Amino acid sequence: MMVRVLGGQPKGTAPREANECLEWTWIQRMHISRVDLNLLVVLDTIYTEGGITKAAEKLHLTQPAISHALARLRDLFNDPLFERQGHRMVPTPLTKRLIDPLRGSLQSIGSLLNDTQSFEPAIARKRFVIGLRDFMESTVMSPLMRALAMEAPEVEVSSVRANRRSLESELAAGTLDLAVDVLLPLSDAVKFKRISVDGMAVVARKGHPAIDGSVDLDTYLAQRHILVTSRRQGPGFEDIELRRMGVQRQVALRCQFYFAACRTVSETDLVLTMPESYAHMANRQFGNQVLAFPAPHSSMDAYMYWHASTDNDAANRWLRNVLMRCCVR
Repeated sequence: MMVRVLGGQPKGTAPREANECLEWTWIQRMHISRVDLNLLVVLDTIYTEGGITKAAEKLHLTQPAISHALARLRDLFNDPLFERQGHRMVPTPLTKRLIDPLRGSLQSIGSLLNDTQSFEPAIARKRFVIGLRDFMESTVMSPLMRALAMEAPEVEVSSVRANRRSLESELAAGTLDLAVDVLLPLSDAVKFKRISVDGMAVVARKGHPAIDGSVDLDTYLAQRHILVTSRRQGPGFEDIELRRMGVQRQVALRCQFYFAACRTVSETDLVLTMPESYAHMANRQFGNQVLAFPAPHSSMDAYMYWHASTDNDAANRWLRNVLMRCCVR
C-alpha cells in the first residue's frame, strides 16, 4: 500500500510547500512495499505513550514485538526515531516533524477503509471496547446489553476503565471504540456528544444523627465526607462547586468506587455526594437516604467520545446510536 506519511509545516520550519516537496522526494526513494501501516501505528503509539512498555500495553502486543517494529521503523527511515532518556523514549527531530502528518495520514486511511464497510447488527460477530467510569458503567450496562440482546445477539462488549491521559491515543489506536466521561480537553481528532445531564445528590444513612429527610448547607458542611475518585489527590467535582460558593468541606475518606462508598455510608456517619440518578439506584440495597444537594450547582454532564477516523464507520456509528438511546435522560 502506498502511504504518504510525510509533509506538513511544523512550527519554526520552512514553508509547508518546500518541506512537502523535499519530504515527498525522500519518500519516493523508499521501497513502498516496505511501508506497513501497523508500523506507523506503532510509531504513533510510542510517541504518545513515551515508551515501549506502555505502547505494548496500549496495542495489546508484547514488548519484543514493539521493539522489533521499532527496529524496522528505524531501518525504514534511517533514523533512531527515539532515544532513551531515563525511563522515557524521547523523539528525535525527524519524529517530531513526522508525527502530525503521520497522524493525519492514518486518520484519512482509517476513514477511507471505514467508509467501504457495512454492518448488519443482527448477524454481526464483533467485540466492542468501551471506556466507562464507575457510575456510568453501573447505569449503562444493563440497558445496553438488553438492547444488544434484541438487536445484535452475537455482539460482545468489554467495559474498561480508561485512563484520561491516554484516552485520545487509545481511541486513535482502536483499543477503545467509544468512551464515556465528563467533558475533557481533547484535540479535534476526537469527536464528542453530550449524552446525559445529571444533578448531585447527598447520601446519608438512615438514623444519621444530624440528617433526617433533608439537609441544609451548614449541616452538610459540618459533616465528614467521602470523595469517590480515581486520583490520589485533588478536589472532586462537588469540591469545585463548593469553592465557587466560597466554602469547603472536610473529606475523611477517598475511595475508588461508589458501591464501596455507599456501603461505608450505610455503616457510619460519613456523608457521600454522587450523581443523582445513580444515587437512587445504588442505595436501594443499603437503605440510605438520598437527598437534594443543598445549593445550586452545575450539572454533571456525561459525554460520549469517539475518534474522527471512525465517524463514518458503520459499526461504530450503530454502537453510538444504541448507547445514546440507553443514556439520554
